[in-house]
Amino acid sequence: MSETRLAARKEVNRNCQPSLSHRQNVERYKQFVLLPFSKRKFCQECQQLLLPGEWGKHSGHRVLSDLSITHLQRPSQLLYPLENKKTNAQYLFADRSCQFLLDIIIALGFRRVLCVGTPRLHELIQLKASREQESNIKSLLLDIDFRYSQFYTEEDFCHYNMFNHYFFGGEAAHEICRKFLQQDKGEGVILVTDPPFGGLVEPLAFSLKKLIATWRKAQEEELNNKELPIFWIFPYFFESRILEFFPSFSMVDYQVDYDNHALYKHGKTGRKQSPVRIFTNISPRMIVLPVEEGYRFCAVCQRYVSSGNEHCKICNSCTSKDGRRWNHCFLCKKCVKPSWIHCNTCNCCALQGHACESAEVGCFICGEAGHKRSTCPNRALPERACQADRKQRLKKKKIKIGTIKRLYGRHTTFSRKKIKTKKKKNILAC
Repeated sequence: MSETRLAARKEVNRNCQPSLSHRQNVERYKQFVLLPFSKRKFCQECQQLLLPGEWGKHSGHRVLSDLSITHLQRPSQLLYPLENKKTNAQYLFADRSCQFLLDIIIALGFRRVLCVGTPRLHELIQLKASREQESNIKSLLLDIDFRYSQFYTEEDFCHYNMFNHYFFGGEAAHEICRKFLQQDKGEGVILVTDPPFGGLVEPLAFSLKKLIATWRKAQEEELNNKELPIFWIFPYFFESRILEFFPSFSMVDYQVDYDNHALYKHGKTGRKQSPVRIFTNISPRMIVLPVEEGYRFCAVCQRYVSSGNEHCKICNSCTSKDGRRWNHCFLCKKCVKPSWIHCNTCNCCALQGHACESAEVGCFICGEAGHKRSTCPNRALPERACQADRKQRLKKKKIKIGTIKRLYGRHTTFSRKKIKTKKKKNILAC
């Protein structure tokens, strides 16, 4: 890249940086709390707590006034969720799900909770600790949303990217996380994470393994055969991908709901069944699900399941994943969704009216009958041919660009339309 482009990139990165550091935000919060009740204001447009000297700059903005300590202890209700699916996808737990998670964590005897992208759970733990003097549960929030630095100290919040295990606060923030995980020789801590559903499982698993490695350093000899307890909240259809990286995990039947998601919540606008579940390396029989919400204990599987998840005697398991009763297919030798039927053409169960991919028609790659494209032994050949073709096209493109630069100057950029116009002018001139 040229020096000009590198300078432009640095300028963009500089403009994206927060105007204040975490330490400055903490100092501002201390001043804000000391203000009288009537002088506590929050700008909804700038998403910022306002000190009296800053009111003039935000005179035309929507401003909330008379903020109580309760408001400040629930920042997720003050801040607008960042719902852009391509960047943040910040969906917040419903109170029902959040309270259930906290109750289970306390019932299992954990004293510290590392909240990776779960701000609502973190604030509920902080709220409990402030109200109950005898509360011995603590939490540390790792989140990409730097706005939370306005409400939490450096010991309670770290600006963190869970997709590449990056601490924006540098070594100091990493040290805070390390101490939190390794306190009491790593005992009594659990990691709870709720990543964006559009994120790839592989980089998320990479970051979790980095945190697990940090936890293991507490006392390597004693914790060698143990695992860091984890709650990974993700849709049930990612089960195979999660088990690929964490074979010891199992899926809990509890349906997690969100307040600000159009589909994953209770009510008329939401789905009847939320597809979001808890994946954990804790024994499922130790996680007691609320009976009043329709969950029951299966004596055979030794775990709590949803009311519609009936035990299959043939599979010897409660096989449903989405909360509905699944039917056993004797031809597929497994249980399938109730809306699926067995297709003799595809030789498997699928939705009624689906587009069949018959093996008799022939493989799309080699044309031979007896198998499909996904199981073709020659699948790697067209992929290599495609890569070779791509390289050839890139080579031709580079040659073309080199020719254009020789004709019209090395430091000039042209669109295709401009190049055609330039060529016509050269022909007319000749």
